[in-house]
Amino acid sequence: MGDKVVAGGVDLADRQRHRAKLRQCLEALGRLLEEKRFDRPRNLMGLEIELNLAGADGMPSMVNAEVLERIASGDFQTELGRFNLEVNIVPHRLSGSVLDQLAEELRTTLSYADRKAMEVDSGIVMIGILPTLEDRHLVSANLSADERYAMLNAQVVAARGEHFTIDIEGVERLTCTAESIAPEAACTSVQLHLQVTPGRFAAVWNSAQAVAAAQIAVGANSPFLFGRELWRESRPPLFVQSTDTRPPELTAQGVRPRTWFGERWIDSAYELFEENLRFFPPVLPISDDEEPVRVLEAGGVPMLHELTLHNGTVYRWNRPVYGVADGVPHLRVENRVLPAGPTVTDVIANTAFYYGLVRALAEEPRPVWTRLPFRVAAENFDAACRHGIDAWLRWPRAGRAGTLERRPAVRLVQEELLPLAAAGLDAWGVEPSDRDRYLGVIEGRCRSRTNGASWQAATYHRALEYGMDRHKALAVTTRRYCELMRTGEPVHTWPAGPGD
Repeated sequence: MGDKVVAGGVDLADRQRHRAKLRQCLEALGRLLEEKRFDRPRNLMGLEIELNLAGADGMPSMVNAEVLERIASGDFQTELGRFNLEVNIVPHRLSGSVLDQLAEELRTTLSYADRKAMEVDSGIVMIGILPTLEDRHLVSANLSADERYAMLNAQVVAARGEHFTIDIEGVERLTCTAESIAPEAACTSVQLHLQVTPGRFAAVWNSAQAVAAAQIAVGANSPFLFGRELWRESRPPLFVQSTDTRPPELTAQGVRPRTWFGERWIDSAYELFEENLRFFPPVLPISDDEEPVRVLEAGGVPMLHELTLHNGTVYRWNRPVYGVADGVPHLRVENRVLPAGPTVTDVIANTAFYYGLVRALAEEPRPVWTRLPFRVAAENFDAACRHGIDAWLRWPRAGRAGTLERRPAVRLVQEELLPLAAAGLDAWGVEPSDRDRYLGVIEGRCRSRTNGASWQAATYHRALEYGMDRHKALAVTTRRYCELMRTGEPVHTWPAGPGD
């Protein structure tokens, strides 16, 4: 969620003061952009992965505090649920053997964390939603012991004024209610950061929005929630509903949810920050002593604390990020589309596919967002979440201006998007061997029509055929997943079935 906050009472004056500070932050951001104060291009990327903790039985382990104490590294931190962790990889320059370097760092880091988790009878699991999670696990008592989560929960619950309703219909239907935002903790993702100049921000963000559906189609890894088989990537509908501050009446009026895809292509980063203030009331009205306009007028660089805090509570799938490093402001596009896992190799393959695609699409002479209606990009995203590797997507037809072609996602990826991703990685200066190794994993998923979600579903159904009940089938699927995850082999090569 970003900055630490301190829990405490919030009165009416706090909210008015905070809204005024947000307007000051937005004014300061606008002036920074006008004065061209932002960092020069450095081709920097960053990576964060949210993780689950599970025992040898495949059930969630509520022990993140104990595991973090044993890991004793600033690279790891808590996440919303007591069965969650997050690992942050230091920024890298997108060039040379960066993909292999990232893979090696991740393997070393996660292996160490896994060993430490085993000291408390647990283990690290990279997966979008842990299949063995039940609604009894996702209650406020299992939120991490951190004041920011307690306050976020209290403010979101107060804003909604009633229980949260989870209602997702996919292969099966799940309906339940929750008294807190704890169900959000079921969603664990990979967040990919790309530092960009203000002039390139819109092109990169628009490109990321356009390819979000393809990312999900090849990378889906969350087919189960609370014992039900739902969408192939069930995180987006769950995230929308578990953070929804709107009662049904406001939903019916068309009020936007705090988790959303967006509604239009943009021309600048400023538009997204301004939308966040215009559409979404603050849920954490914590104000800092900094006066951003005065800092700017004195020749300094404001941190814009209120703006960044508020920005962290609007859950766009591609989020704008403002940061300051070494006294210089910068902008990042944070891609939050992908689920965690299944293996380090799969994560790096997804990373290569994304960074290559956004580079190529952002530099096309006829940008894809001038040929693809935003509404269609949103519909593609929904279709990919529902159907995963079997989704059909609409995409501009080559050589036919104004024409969209509907085709299987795997064909679109193989015929058009993988060559673009390869060209984009070449433009970044990534080693050809790295490029071919990791894009080859995406190609392998397309050929076999297998990703994490389809493997989980196939293994679960095979377990049912062996005579297991639903609970045992999900547990054995999770245990088998963990076993194969630790081999490091990409998911499209995994044998189907629950194993021994």
